[in-house]
Amino acid sequence: MRTKQTPFRSPRSSSPSERTPARDPNAPTGRRSRGTTNASKANHGKPAQEDISERLHKVLAQIGLGSRREMEAWIAEGRVQVNGKPAQIGMSVSPGDRVKVNGRLVPIHFSNRLPRVLMYHKPEGEIVSRDDPEGRPNVFTALPRLRGGRWVAVGRLDLNTSGLILFTTSGELANQLMHPGSGLLREYAARVLGELTPEAEAQLKTGVELEDGPAHFESLEDGGGQGANHWYRVSLYEGRNREVRRMFEAVGSKVSRLIRVRYGPFQLPPRLKRGHCLELEEAEVRSLIQQQKASVEGPEAVAETVSEPARNTGHRSKR
Repeated sequence: MRTKQTPFRSPRSSSPSERTPARDPNAPTGRRSRGTTNASKANHGKPAQEDISERLHKVLAQIGLGSRREMEAWIAEGRVQVNGKPAQIGMSVSPGDRVKVNGRLVPIHFSNRLPRVLMYHKPEGEIVSRDDPEGRPNVFTALPRLRGGRWVAVGRLDLNTSGLILFTTSGELANQLMHPGSGLLREYAARVLGELTPEAEAQLKTGVELEDGPAHFESLEDGGGQGANHWYRVSLYEGRNREVRRMFEAVGSKVSRLIRVRYGPFQLPPRLKRGHCLELEEAEVRSLIQQQKASVEGPEAVAETVSEPARNTGHRSKR
């Protein structure tokens, strides 16, 4: 059953508790399911054949340990073993091989096993990290449990920022989606104390100087507001730490609430509640991988691999 699509109501026309981010008509709408155990999951990601092998550094990157270059460095440093022997740069592994990294057995997956991808509505007060000395709630406790793998976050949102964050079981796909060369736009709804002057708006669009380099918004739209609070919709291609907040601070304004409403082709679904997630279906994941490959290698490189269009559906997973 598909979720009902509802039109966007901007902050100008609704109260803070009713605000819903904009919806892209091509974004996944999701469908209801009880938890994450359903018939489609039973076959999700199964290899088409067992007689396969892939380069070790690629397989390690796919499970989220780092980039392919980093994995090659680990192999050269002797940190990786295959079937009890030191791994060699350029070697391949197959299903059934036992791979250890720093003495610890790791699960291995192969490229013909489709990764899983989630859209998660992060609430304020959760951190995007598994390790926190303060013991604060983290986003991973709300995600479906995995056997022989782990969820890799596509970027981060700080403790006080809510909204859309993507997760995948493929470290390689996560790295591609986060890479500056991917050209994926991040869009936010920002509530600011006070209204920006025309000069401040122009400065934010042309560029402000931050500690880690210049930054600018690709777009900045007035979202309206009442009293001391004013809403703006902004977008940028980067994802530096607290970048949106620091940009507003650079022109003398303070962000009191920040919501990410878009990451690349994905819009935050209007009916996706905080602390809930939607899992993309296989057709959507396949389409996403093809798009990312095309952005790197060109559309001709993937023209022959397109087998079917992606459907804008997914699965809902609850806490």
